[in-house]
Amino acid sequence: MLPSCQRSAAITSPALCAGRAALGPGCVDRRLGGTGAWTVAARTPSGLRTRGPKGTFALQELNPPPGAWQPDILGEGFEQLTLDLPDGAPATLVRYSPPDAPPGGEHAAAGDVLYVHGWSDYFFQTELARYWAQAGMRFFALDLHNYGRSLRPGQSPGFTTDLTEYDADIAAALAAMGRPVPAAAGQPSGPATPARPLILLGHSTGGLTLSLWASRHPGAASALVLNSPWLEFQATELGRRIISPLIGREAQRRPLAQLPSVDAGNYARAVFSAFGGEWTYNLMWRPLRGFPGTVAFLNAVFRAQAVVAQGLRLDLPVLVLLSDKSYLQPRWSADAEKADVALDVDVVARRALSLGTCVTVARVPDALHDVFLSAKPVRRRAYAVVDQWARGYLPAAPEVSPKLRAGSQPISS
Repeated sequence: MLPSCQRSAAITSPALCAGRAALGPGCVDRRLGGTGAWTVAARTPSGLRTRGPKGTFALQELNPPPGAWQPDILGEGFEQLTLDLPDGAPATLVRYSPPDAPPGGEHAAAGDVLYVHGWSDYFFQTELARYWAQAGMRFFALDLHNYGRSLRPGQSPGFTTDLTEYDADIAAALAAMGRPVPAAAGQPSGPATPARPLILLGHSTGGLTLSLWASRHPGAASALVLNSPWLEFQATELGRRIISPLIGREAQRRPLAQLPSVDAGNYARAVFSAFGGEWTYNLMWRPLRGFPGTVAFLNAVFRAQAVVAQGLRLDLPVLVLLSDKSYLQPRWSADAEKADVALDVDVVARRALSLGTCVTVARVPDALHDVFLSAKPVRRRAYAVVDQWARGYLPAAPEVSPKLRAGSQPISS
């Protein structure tokens, strides 16, 4: 059963939630075959407004004021904090506190986990948060600027010209977590206080971003867990090197120029509840076919991938989780429910060896692009892989209940 508009606290018009187009929190009418993109258009005294192919509708205020932790849309135990950044576009930090944790999210923990999402995405993976919390970790997730909870009127979703721009987001998140903010390699560092081990957890483009961040900030993190990281172009390194100069020139001329859409909607059809999947999420923040990519964004990704190809020499344990196969066809097939539909996983597996000296590549049979959105038996295998790897490499190895590894936790997103 899909949540009503009133329960999701997003769009105030219940009429928009009628029928199959009521696609979860946000209830945005953007069917799989639709072409109208929705963008936040203006802020009004009563909240936000969104303008789309069927007109303009009022939205309740989705962005809390900066400086204070507020209840998050994911429900009990989840809170969010708006992070002011130097360039003006805010980021958002989400934290999860187990029911038995002290008020304020502060409790004794073996370490901190910081999750960063991928392209056209935001954090909603509540089961993942509970996994790490039951392992004794403090769990935080970062919605980068121009994404998810951090989107503001007039912004181009996901726009960036360089993945290093997210250094400010990560620095603000670490400060809000009560951690010392590390200086980049070669720069003088400020006073540091002893801190818990830091585990960076990145998905897709977030995995690429965190890999490069860890390379520029040696010693800041204790471990790196990458969930289908976009470490190399789907058409291999040769394809990237051929088209990269063209993309680079176009990014200088027309950075906001949109790329042709390559998302056939197969991924959303495999995971979204309206199409028989297990997950419900806000389609304003994670559209069915993804946000339109820009040449500036692709140029930023290509430049980052070129750095990875040269070798990052990370001096920390790295776990790379990947599906055992890809399905990159434009038409729907049941194969899309058991494969990565975004990346060539074989290409990424080979490139992962360029990350550092201690890299574990784990291929999870039948996993999706986001391994932790796969079917429950697949998630059980993925969590078991993390458990096994953590016992060997993490400073404080997780001890996770069998129920959680089986993927039986309720999903509140």
